[in-house]
Amino acid sequence: MLKLYFSSLALTLLTIGTSSCSKDFLKSYDNRIPGTWQLTDINRVGIGGNTGDLPFQDGQFEFSEGGGLVYTNAAGRVYKGSWDIRKQWMRGSCTTDDDGRQQCDDRQVSLLELTAVDFVSQDVRTIHFDEIRFTGTNKFKAYIYDGWRTYVFHFRR
Repeated sequence: MLKLYFSSLALTLLTIGTSSCSKDFLKSYDNRIPGTWQLTDINRVGIGGNTGDLPFQDGQFEFSEGGGLVYTNAAGRVYKGSWDIRKQWMRGSCTTDDDGRQQCDDRQVSLLELTAVDFVSQDVRTIHFDEIRFTGTNKFKAYIYDGWRTYVFHFRR
């Protein structure tokens, strides 16, 4: 009887645990990104460069299904444009064994491109992220790999 009780309890907890979890990790990035996101931080890792040269440094991004974008910077200027996510293979480091066979740790990544225009001032902003990674339902990071430095953009819903 005790075994039956624990089996029922375990099944109940498993059902509750899996039903309350988000299934976002099963969705493609195209289906996860629509919504309103805030750029919360930009980290620079490596030698040289500064974040002052980047076209997007703050603000709110509204990603629409189908690729529409509305960007509002911290000063309240509104830009309209588009976004696009694509998959690409990124070359990793390679090693060669004693028999001359090469082994590389290549991986598939998702790229994100943003283009936005302030139609009042005709200011155009565009950026290419070399990789994006969702780190939760309401967070993702976007990376720019630029020689000896990497810029990491932190977005939060």
